[in-house]
Amino acid sequence: MNGVFSSVQLSTLDWAVIAATFAVTLGIGLYSARRAGSGSTEFFLSGRNMPWWLLGISMVATTFSADTPNLVTDIVRKNGVSGNWVWWAFLLTGMLTVFVYARLWRRSGVVTDIEFYELRYSGKSAAFLRGFRALYLGFFFNVTIMATVSLAAIKIGGIMLGLSPVNSLIWASLVTVTIATLGGLRAVLLSDFFLFALSMVGAVAAAVFALQAPEIGGIAALRAAPELEHSLSFLPQLVRDADGAYTQESINLFVSVLLIPIAVQWWSVWYPSAEPGGGGYVAQRMLAARDEKHARAAVLLFTALYYGLRPWPWIIVALCSLIVFPDLASIAKAFPAADASIVNDDLAYPAMLQRVLPHGWLGLVIASLLAAYVSTISTHLNWGSSYVVHDFYRRFVRTQASEREQVFVGRAATVLMMVVAGLLALQLSNALQGFEIMLQIGAGTGLLFILRWFWWRINAVSEIVAMIVSFVVALTLKLNDFGLAGWQELLVGVGITTACWLAAAFLTPPADIETLKSFCARTNPGGPGWRHVYASLDRDGVRPVESPVNIPRGLLCMLLGCTAVYGVLFATGSWLYGETVVAAAMTGVAIVAAGGIVLLRFND
Repeated sequence: MNGVFSSVQLSTLDWAVIAATFAVTLGIGLYSARRAGSGSTEFFLSGRNMPWWLLGISMVATTFSADTPNLVTDIVRKNGVSGNWVWWAFLLTGMLTVFVYARLWRRSGVVTDIEFYELRYSGKSAAFLRGFRALYLGFFFNVTIMATVSLAAIKIGGIMLGLSPVNSLIWASLVTVTIATLGGLRAVLLSDFFLFALSMVGAVAAAVFALQAPEIGGIAALRAAPELEHSLSFLPQLVRDADGAYTQESINLFVSVLLIPIAVQWWSVWYPSAEPGGGGYVAQRMLAARDEKHARAAVLLFTALYYGLRPWPWIIVALCSLIVFPDLASIAKAFPAADASIVNDDLAYPAMLQRVLPHGWLGLVIASLLAAYVSTISTHLNWGSSYVVHDFYRRFVRTQASEREQVFVGRAATVLMMVVAGLLALQLSNALQGFEIMLQIGAGTGLLFILRWFWWRINAVSEIVAMIVSFVVALTLKLNDFGLAGWQELLVGVGITTACWLAAAFLTPPADIETLKSFCARTNPGGPGWRHVYASLDRDGVRPVESPVNIPRGLLCMLLGCTAVYGVLFATGSWLYGETVVAAAMTGVAIVAAGGIVLLRFND
């Protein structure tokens, strides 16, 4: 990927805003450096003493990456507003984590969610799984995620600043690596708070100026635009042809963006920030919380902001872009110097910024996108290096490594991951591409991650089989044209992977009984899946310190939570669309559902 884009001319004010953002972010990293270097627990978990509000905002800041507006724009331009159900459906996963799994993770007392494997499973297979997943997720898979985010930095740097892809990566990475290597998780959390506020101000400003563009003329004109006739609906529409039959195109869209995500995808697919049962940097934040209540409240705040309020500024810009840049040819025409390999629908977001933003605001929005990039990548660097250090280096290479040595290895891994992610980013072309690849690789593993907390029969071999089969199936489907739609490939991956890991669970021995008893005594998950283990604990006279998880109440709260957040999401959209009756109704639904949660948790 070569070439330099034509860029907008930035004023002195624009550059001053960008420079100030970098300065504040660097200052936070330097401020946290000394404390972060005191030990691995401080570097990776901030001493396990973080408040819920800081952790929740940090999580939503991490998911507000530089590529997220591009991804949402890509989705809206291809499938309309309703196309966002491919990720809105993951709200169910998030709420399940809030009301069931957050307390379990905090009780586990592990440093990373990868350490969980040797808490829950036993023997050499558990050790292998921990070491392999540490490198697979912490390095290789994590690098893939960072590459898709870095692709956005390339496009933003090219369109907005006229930088080559390589120069975009170099400048975007310098501050990020500095924060992650010097300040550890504490620096990431503190910088996330500042960067999220800046990012949201920039996103809202971009939406306001997009609506004021001469081609748009306000929200009412946008809603009436014929170009958006099939793009505004919150749900995919089944369209009839001249004979009165539903068109195959509308059926495929309904199935792929709504039916499959709601019925299958949310519980069956492992995806970063939406891992069934929690995991990744979401688990890291829960493990860094002061206690169970702070862990649960952090994930609830994250989930509400992530799905309920954050998407609409990007959606508005994406809808405006369909009028200003109706096709790829119009984007290419507007930026004739752009490399043809990266001219896709996701490029419409930075193209809109370049078109509509005045000076001053332009610098602020560019700074907000840089802030989003720094926030996301710094988290992934710290999270990934925690796996490399705690679950591979200290566990298998240097079991007696000092605290100082662990921090040094973590910093070295951070730099290496950034370099590799940058190289991979140069090979990608659009945001949706990376999203679909990660969904397919994780297809079929989600149910295992949900059930392993509540069913004694799942073992380390089950996880190894699920990991291998899901990857092989994804690779096979991507390298061969079987004539399947994306959702059909997902179902194939889920079906094959689930069948294989279930077979492994029944055909191979479970973890030894002492490991299972120790796990239940520490986390006390409850439920019928541990009946014989609890019976063994009773015979030994062992009583778990914590109360068991009330699964029925947790599931009811999960449903109420989803109702509340979806109510906020669609109420916000309806208020923006000017549909006051629907907006008021959705607001009322959200309030009632939230009240139900308060009552249930008050009696928990």
